[in-house]
Amino acid sequence: MKIRRITVSSYCCNYKLFVFMFVQVVCVLHLFPLAWVDTVWELDFTETEPLDPRIEEGITEDGLDAFSELYENLYSFVAEDHGTTESIWTLFAENNLSPSALVAVLYHFVQVAQNKKANVQQRIYGLHAAGLYFLLLEIPGSVVNQVFHQVMFDKCLQTLRKSWPQGCELTRKRKKDHAKSSQAEARRNKKKGRPTRKESFDIDEIFEEDEDQEEEIYFSAHDLLQIREAIFFLLKNFLRLLPKFSLKEKPHCIFVELTTFEPAVHEFEFSGTMNINQAKYVPELAYHGLRLLCSPLHGVENKTLHRIFHRLLNIILMLEGEEGSRHTALSVTPQVTGARNQGIKFISSIVDELKEVAFPVLRILLQHICAKVPDKADYRTFAAQALMQLLNKLPCAEYADFIAWLYRYSHNTKIPYRVFALDVALALLDLPERKPDSSLSVDHQKLLKHKFLVQDMVFGRCSDKAPTVRSKALSSFAYCLEMKTATTLESIQEVRSCSTLSVCCLPCQYLLVVLQSLPVLDLMTLFLCFPGTGKEIMVMLRLRAGDEKTNVRKSALQVFMSILKHNVIPCTPEDLSTLQDRCRDPAVSVRKQALQSITELLTTQHNNVMIQKAWLTGVVPVVMDSENSVQEKALDCLDQLLLQHIRHYNKFTHEDRNQTLAWDLLALITAENQELSRYLNKAFYVWSQKEKFSSTFINNVMSHVETEHAASAWMLLAKVAGSSPKLDYSKIIESWDSVSRQQNISTDTAGHILCVIGHVAKHLPRNTQCRLIDDIKCWLKEFKCPLEVISPAVEALQKLCHAYTDAPEEAQKLLNQVCGDLVSVCESYISSIVLKEDGAEQLQEDLLVRHLFTLGETAQLCPAKVEKRIFLLIQSILACPVNVDQLSSPPDGEELPVSQPLSQIRGSAMPSVVRAHAFITLGKLCLQHEDLAKKCVAALARELEVSEDVAIRNNVVIVMCDLCIRYTTMVDRYIPNISMCLKDPNPFIRKQTLILLTNLLQEEFVKWKESLFFRFVSSLVDPNSDIARFGEFCLVHLLLKRNPVMFSQHFIECIFHFNSYEKHEKYNKFPQSERSKNLFSLKGKDNKGKRMQIYRFLLEHFTDEQRFNITSKISLNVLECFVDGILPLDMEANELLSDTFEVLRCKEIKLSAMRSKHDEDIQPVEDEMDMANAVMQAAQKKLISQVQKKNFIENIIPIITSLKSLLEQARIPALRDLMNYLRVRKDL
Repeated sequence: MKIRRITVSSYCCNYKLFVFMFVQVVCVLHLFPLAWVDTVWELDFTETEPLDPRIEEGITEDGLDAFSELYENLYSFVAEDHGTTESIWTLFAENNLSPSALVAVLYHFVQVAQNKKANVQQRIYGLHAAGLYFLLLEIPGSVVNQVFHQVMFDKCLQTLRKSWPQGCELTRKRKKDHAKSSQAEARRNKKKGRPTRKESFDIDEIFEEDEDQEEEIYFSAHDLLQIREAIFFLLKNFLRLLPKFSLKEKPHCIFVELTTFEPAVHEFEFSGTMNINQAKYVPELAYHGLRLLCSPLHGVENKTLHRIFHRLLNIILMLEGEEGSRHTALSVTPQVTGARNQGIKFISSIVDELKEVAFPVLRILLQHICAKVPDKADYRTFAAQALMQLLNKLPCAEYADFIAWLYRYSHNTKIPYRVFALDVALALLDLPERKPDSSLSVDHQKLLKHKFLVQDMVFGRCSDKAPTVRSKALSSFAYCLEMKTATTLESIQEVRSCSTLSVCCLPCQYLLVVLQSLPVLDLMTLFLCFPGTGKEIMVMLRLRAGDEKTNVRKSALQVFMSILKHNVIPCTPEDLSTLQDRCRDPAVSVRKQALQSITELLTTQHNNVMIQKAWLTGVVPVVMDSENSVQEKALDCLDQLLLQHIRHYNKFTHEDRNQTLAWDLLALITAENQELSRYLNKAFYVWSQKEKFSSTFINNVMSHVETEHAASAWMLLAKVAGSSPKLDYSKIIESWDSVSRQQNISTDTAGHILCVIGHVAKHLPRNTQCRLIDDIKCWLKEFKCPLEVISPAVEALQKLCHAYTDAPEEAQKLLNQVCGDLVSVCESYISSIVLKEDGAEQLQEDLLVRHLFTLGETAQLCPAKVEKRIFLLIQSILACPVNVDQLSSPPDGEELPVSQPLSQIRGSAMPSVVRAHAFITLGKLCLQHEDLAKKCVAALARELEVSEDVAIRNNVVIVMCDLCIRYTTMVDRYIPNISMCLKDPNPFIRKQTLILLTNLLQEEFVKWKESLFFRFVSSLVDPNSDIARFGEFCLVHLLLKRNPVMFSQHFIECIFHFNSYEKHEKYNKFPQSERSKNLFSLKGKDNKGKRMQIYRFLLEHFTDEQRFNITSKISLNVLECFVDGILPLDMEANELLSDTFEVLRCKEIKLSAMRSKHDEDIQPVEDEMDMANAVMQAAQKKLISQVQKKNFIENIIPIITSLKSLLEQARIPALRDLMNYLRVRKDL
């Protein structure tokens, strides 16, 4: 049946009649319209049958025309100038028509539009129907005529939200026909039959559910635009209703959701007098609606504000989720941040307008921001910025109150709260400092100052118990220091200069002027200017730089750099030592930060020689770091300061601080830090592989060789010549000719020139090679050159000989000729001194030393030219009368060998310096002659014990370690003699021995056997702190990486060895002389601290698996021996047991997952992966705890219980330590 729609033009021109005709259509065409209308109202607009399809088709036949025409005619009754005094409600009554029927029809369209499967036209009809309902409510008398119904009103309001496709609906696609438009789909789905009963409809809906899923709805961009326009139209209708219709419920919820409906391309202002017809965006209308709700018409203002602010909280924090449900963080997109910014701007405008009414509600909002901010860095930063902007709206009194609350919040037990408080403090520092308010108390006035934020809230957290907070506080403190400008620094320096006299003696007016002249953040740094506070800060930072947590150490270095580089506090050796030590930190990130910090410090204070030396000592050795990324960082720092600023001398100027710094550093390396040479060799080798040394760079360096930078320039050329053959050879030869003729030559310059000659030897013309060979040989024969130049001169000779000849055999013949002549000259001179009776009286010490040194260097290049006579000459110099009683027995109590060559030769009274160099020469001879080494090695070992000369002992250690590389088996038995030098009275020899033994262990020429490990780790408690730190470095960074189990393998025996306990059948049973026992013994109460220091160090570098196993091993191999009676419970065992229980209860033996306290385990997470890791760690910790508890109960408790009884019976003092251990286990 075709339903013809009745229009206004069909019957009359009177606009009022259109309403009645529309209702008549509804009533006449429906079979039982009044019954259906009554049902809708009786069920309170909840569950009803749908409208007759024929009536629906009659209304929607021409699309939106019926809705639009009805809206236009009804609007005439709303307009103030509608031109008639007649009421529409009167017209309804006169024609026996009920407005309820119209409301029921509108409800049908609204209900259909809220179905998730509604197509685009159904949604648009529903939105327009809701608009008509709001228009009816706007007409005076709507409430009296019972048009208003709360459920209907809420449904129309919800249409604003539910009509827009949500989530996955936006991406739904048709599976049958993607090309059809949604309008065609709507027409195809029209139904023309009579409505069925409700039951059959529901059943059909169930059966058709699968079919509906097969045919999903697709919304094109045009469809979405149509829906958006309908929502915009409906929202404007509702806003027009608000000033006339009092609302006490929750329309603000819809408004808040619509504030994020779409991004606003342009900024819009919030005004109470806004013309809604000029609005362009849905959020703009939504915020206007929220503003209207704040009027007294809609309830108590503060309650309304509370509800609105509460709903806006999620927008500010960038969260999603319904009220009462769990909120999840939104992705940080421009649309999300734009909505957040609009929300903050709206709240600010409301606070500006309502002032005192809004202040308490705003405070609550700020507290909620602090309580509900997500534990992610980006969200905390955005939240802190929002809090800063809103807090700035409060007057001083309310501001101070909130800062007081924030200070208490910063001490909350929850770690995320303390971290966020630091973010807020940093954000508040961006605001101008508030002027003092005389109406406030002194305590509240203090809260207005930036100094309070920095000192109490940031600096105060630098010693927080949680490492996350400590790290955040330190990095925040560094940021505070970096916020200063040049003007700030000048002002601070002025105040510092005043403080050195006395603040009290300054005129008050002057001090006030200085303080007032400081920019905003200068007062924050003012407390750094006074010695007492500054010293406390640096002490704290040194502690934090050694913190157990990596991030804390890294942040502390940032603060160090910020304070020192601005010279706020004068740089001290202790501070620089901290930065240097962190360059060798176990953590890669800390080492990188230390390199960055000390480099940045040097660039800002380039004239400070102390910092220059610290930089070299800290950075240069890191080129040998085991981590490639750290090596690269160190190389970048060296390149940045040493190479990049090498310019031609014509362009050099002292005003160029970068050039000046580069040459200052090179001068220090050349003159004072020559021990860094081998590290630099590695750096220059890496750079040469990257072809970093261009011809321009070489020429720039060459331009400095005849200037004040000569020594440094030649040092650079010596490093790069090997990889850069494109040198000006003529200039090199000229320089050599000039140097060789000088009487008082520069040792460094001559050595580097010879090194360059050796590198370029193969590129020189043949006649030049020959001339240089003769020149250098003759120069050496004069024995006037400095001792340090002999080695590079002989090395240059060797390279020139190889370059001059074509084959190795010919090169050796030439070396035998050239070096043989030098050996003969040396032999002749030494014979004249040693073999003549009055030779010793005529000797010139320096000249004899030069002959000895030259002999040792040249003899290695021509071993065939070295005769036995030379061996005897050297032995004669070394031999001296020795008291037999002073001689110690060979290692491990072995018998002395029959042959004692040095003691059999009558010694001459040679000076100690000569004897010291003679040992070096003997060592070089032994390297080429094994028979001589066999005869001398025992005598060398004894010399370590009997010699009182430091130089001799040092040289003997070097010789024996070199021999160990060449004759490993022969020298291995004398390693105990070498290791005893770790207790030498002279610290230089102790460190030298550490270096040499570490090299041997690294290359596996020596094994960890017998007492070597225990002697080596005893260096950890060396009285010289530098040696102790170096020993730690060698053990952790060089040796442990090659043998990861060496600490755990030797740990239990350490307890026996350092207590000098020898009653165990297995441990501490290697042979030792009484002298070595006394030297390395750490027994007794006085040495317990040293023993525990060693134990803790070893445990600290255990793996978790090793820590888990060592507890059981200690129980079985130590404690059980006393329980079973294998070892006697006497006073000698007391210290051993005391150490054992102290070890078992120390923090370092705990697994890494079990060390942190409960509140330190709850760390702020940055993303979902961090959250997953946190959950895994918690589960892992629980599992480990259960396994440990089971192991403790089953394997350890029985032993401890039995031992406790035995200790009580024997009255052994170690019982107290056992009880302390049990208390610790109970706490766990």
